[in-house]
Amino acid sequence: MVDASLYAAFLAAALALCLTPGPDMMFIVAMGGKGGQATGVMAALGVAFGALVHGVAAILGLSALFTALPVLYHALRWAGAAYLLFLAWKAFRERGNPVGESGTAGAGGGPGRRRAFWQGTVTNLLNPKVILFNVAFLPQFVNPGLGHVGGQLAVLALTLVLVGLAVDAVIGLLSGRLSLLLRRSRRVARGLNLFSGTVFAGLAVRLVAAPD
Repeated sequence: MVDASLYAAFLAAALALCLTPGPDMMFIVAMGGKGGQATGVMAALGVAFGALVHGVAAILGLSALFTALPVLYHALRWAGAAYLLFLAWKAFRERGNPVGESGTAGAGGGPGRRRAFWQGTVTNLLNPKVILFNVAFLPQFVNPGLGHVGGQLAVLALTLVLVGLAVDAVIGLLSGRLSLLLRRSRRVARGLNLFSGTVFAGLAVRLVAAPD
């Protein structure tokens, strides 16, 4: 269904892109540092789910709306920045709570990890640059001569999601492991939550300040 040589090139490009630090990776590091290993992995799964939705949208042609209607792009960008600022505000407000004392830290598991998943999903979905990236990047590795263009795009989109998930899950585990080792005192816990809030705020500024 796909061109073998193009697919090999795509794998190399996808791995390089996923290993390059970006907003999603920084978000996962912040979540892992804030809530531990499981929270970091759930954040990675949420980001991967958002990326999958973006891939499906690109295959269906919905993402082309953002190139035709720039106002939608800017509206989504500001919405994403507002959401990241909300997460920053929550992290700053909880900066005095070590793991286990805050509802969002989720030391017991369920709610905190579920929130990490959905926050990762929403953060990824509200990044319009991911939408335009899929529109511009995936078609470069499609061979129209083989036919089944939609099928080729589906294979490429799924591959990108899986490569990204593999990299991000490792990042989530490492950042979560580090947080567990460091969380020996309330002072360290405050610092980690302050770091998370700073990352979220920085990502919001980056989203609105970066050139189109």
